[in-house]
Amino acid sequence: QRQMCIRDRDKELEELAASGAPLSEPSEPAAPVQPQPPKAENYRITAPDLGVGGPKAKYQANVAAIRLLKELEAGGRNATPEEQETLSRYVGWGGIPQAFDGSDEKWKTEYAELKGLLTPAEYEAARGSTLNAHYTAPVIIESIYHAVEQMGLEPKTMLEPAMGTGNFFGMVPDSMKDTALYGVELDSITGRIAKQLYPQAHITVDGFERVNFADNRFDLAVGNVPFGNYQIADARYDKQHFFIHDYFFGKTLDKVRPGGIVAFITSKGTLDKPNTAVREYLAERADLLGAVRLPDNAFKNAGTEVTSDILFLQKRDALSSEEPDWVHLNTDANGLKMNQYFIDHSEMVMGEMREVSGPYGPETACLPIEGRDLGEQLAAAIQNIRGSITEYVMDDPETEGEDKSIPADPEVRNFSYTIVDGKVY
Repeated sequence: QRQMCIRDRDKELEELAASGAPLSEPSEPAAPVQPQPPKAENYRITAPDLGVGGPKAKYQANVAAIRLLKELEAGGRNATPEEQETLSRYVGWGGIPQAFDGSDEKWKTEYAELKGLLTPAEYEAARGSTLNAHYTAPVIIESIYHAVEQMGLEPKTMLEPAMGTGNFFGMVPDSMKDTALYGVELDSITGRIAKQLYPQAHITVDGFERVNFADNRFDLAVGNVPFGNYQIADARYDKQHFFIHDYFFGKTLDKVRPGGIVAFITSKGTLDKPNTAVREYLAERADLLGAVRLPDNAFKNAGTEVTSDILFLQKRDALSSEEPDWVHLNTDANGLKMNQYFIDHSEMVMGEMREVSGPYGPETACLPIEGRDLGEQLAAAIQNIRGSITEYVMDDPETEGEDKSIPADPEVRNFSYTIVDGKVY
């Protein structure tokens, strides 16, 4: 049949030539061009009041974001910039335990709505996050990045091991716009929203203890780590008996390369607990470049009043046996026990240290100074944090001539092979 079609076509051409008609090859109709969807871009946070509002307003913002997330996933598509705005207003359930209390008459409508909106697993995870899911204000994130920038660090890779919806990613300064972003988030809903907000980032929805990044691979790690007097099961660190916030320091220091920076918001217990074991462990592996003690209302918008610190650590090349002053506590002029660093550097305390009544008896707290703006206080304190950043190159005595290496993917195991753009590395 194919031969017959070819002969018939030749005959047609002969007849056309004899008639003097112009010859042209018949062409297939052009296939319609399918419009390509626009490339999904990472969201940029520009609103300084993002996340501000009362419990009911936060609840409504959370529910709107969850409904949109499920719609996007059902349609198998990425969020548009306008939809990312809606998703960005998800602040988690820290400080909104009422939404999970079926006996609270004022919240019975919301309680029923949430039970119907989430799967049983999602619901249990959300209810369990009310103690730890604390939203980080943009002013605090900005101050951390300013400190890193003035150190001269230009990170190629950055890790946020407890990212929430990724506000640190949304506020990455222009100087770090080409940094490869890696994030980890335990909560399923929160992590899936983060993936929609930051589609160009590498985000893993799982517990940090189960994520196996290679050691010595990140230039910078940032974040607001979970606080709590409970431990995480991880065979590599079990013997240290770390509370959860200290565990995040211990594991992250292994993942950051020598000379790299860890800048975490953590419970004041990391620096102020009487037992020095955690600080001894950290001091062996890193230098404390500086710390800022935040007032206990810094996270009030997240429904909690807690004194917390920002720690800036720089990883050492090798373990050190020296014991710096910040490993130990001392008593200040008012008779209060606290870390020696804050006694020596009172300008890094963004409030007034007082003894208050805590859930387990008297404890110290950093109370805000009336009339003082936290942004201005942080801007002044950050100027005191200094670090010297050097380029880190892994030695390879077998390498000769042109260096054809590329930055390592943190998800690839050390001493193994991987394929990048069709080449074996």
